[in-house]
Amino acid sequence: MARSGLAGPVRVARWADAALGPGSDGATADGKATLSDSTARRAAADLGLSVDQIRTDWDTARLAGLVEVHGDSARPGWRLRAWDRDDSAVLRGWVALFDAWSLASPESEEHEPAAVAEVVSAMPQVLSFLQLSAGPVPVEQLLDLLQQRVTELRTERCEVPYEPGGEQPGESGSARPTVPAARQPSEPGSAQPVVSEARGASEPGHSGPAAGAPDPGDRTAAVAEDTAPAGDTPLEPLLDWALRALASVGALTYGDGQATLTPLGSWAVWVKLEQICVAAQSPAGNIEQSAEDMLRGCAQLRPNAARAEYRAWLAARTVGAAVTELIHAARGEDALLRGLAFEALRVVGAPAEPDVRAVVDEPALRPYALLWLAEHDGIDPEDAHEVLTRQEATWLWVDTAAAVADHGESPMLVRHLESAVQPTVPQMLDEVRAVGHPRTVQVLVALAAAHPDPALAKAVRRAAFQVHTGG
Repeated sequence: MARSGLAGPVRVARWADAALGPGSDGATADGKATLSDSTARRAAADLGLSVDQIRTDWDTARLAGLVEVHGDSARPGWRLRAWDRDDSAVLRGWVALFDAWSLASPESEEHEPAAVAEVVSAMPQVLSFLQLSAGPVPVEQLLDLLQQRVTELRTERCEVPYEPGGEQPGESGSARPTVPAARQPSEPGSAQPVVSEARGASEPGHSGPAAGAPDPGDRTAAVAEDTAPAGDTPLEPLLDWALRALASVGALTYGDGQATLTPLGSWAVWVKLEQICVAAQSPAGNIEQSAEDMLRGCAQLRPNAARAEYRAWLAARTVGAAVTELIHAARGEDALLRGLAFEALRVVGAPAEPDVRAVVDEPALRPYALLWLAEHDGIDPEDAHEVLTRQEATWLWVDTAAAVADHGESPMLVRHLESAVQPTVPQMLDEVRAVGHPRTVQVLVALAAAHPDPALAKAVRRAAFQVHTGG
């Protein structure tokens, strides 16, 4: 269903890849890769479609992450590259479009922007109700639910204004409601929660208005008067717009005074509700931490528990921001965090592929990136090491030994010696000295101190000294 719904945008995205990509003749016709009138006409002629259909499919392709515009060139997104071989890429592309439903069908200019933002913020509850109903729901019932939710949002947004001589908010525990999330397009592939607004909670102990201050009810009325344009806007036409927009992306069917989630729409809502549950059940409580702190918190967890923590941490963030933060953590000096960051990137999966490929040329990350890409391409993890050269495998061995030396115990470092790719210790020492890892001296010193064989420990210390002195 997702493939058929996005067939048109995929066709336009592939045309853009051929006609507007770097080095193509078509890219110079307009001087830019956006759909100018001449570009749209050329695409319509090439594909046998109307100009309006080309523009619609182009906009949908960009929202679904099938195409990315960079300056004067259009570049295929990772989803388009994986479209024919990866069903998850198709589903992620459709979910990105589902998240951006309010952009896929812009609202009428006659509607108040504040009222539109309230409806967009309230629609997750409407979708959740449709999912729980598992069938057609009358529009009147959805309108009643929408009105209730919008009323809650307006109540949460009202704050007691500061007035000289009166009691300042927070001094006597006055309520400080939260502001609803702004209406922004989510990043393609991102994990956007279905229920995204937090309820404000009043603090205990408020003893009423200060002497001489206006009644709080009058203050609320004054704030409500300031937002009168949104409050006076009827919600029926906005609900109609929202349902039609969601129907245009294939999330529901709408007609005859009722709406019904499609199987694809029901699946998307269920997945997003599940993401909220995953994020709320962070096993080790690291969901609010930075990537580096989260990885440190996972260092002592068993693999399954660590993966559960990665999933919870990722569910609370957009994919792009999470991947960027993990890559940044991997570039640090702590070798343990480098390995754990790529384990977390394995949980991310295909959306991380462009970022992982981008760091292949960085010496510190290259072996990890090559192994990640090999496993992503379907190579068995036990055989993935075969994609590394002897030098890359040696560099990875030293980096892993540095992680063990910093965070493990001496017996672990001795056992790590057995995993070296070289058949003999002298050969291993020669190649370790030649690989140029910045932690080589520390690793060899730690190995010499931990190894029970005096002769071998002496040889390792000598190697460490030679590296230290440049010999």
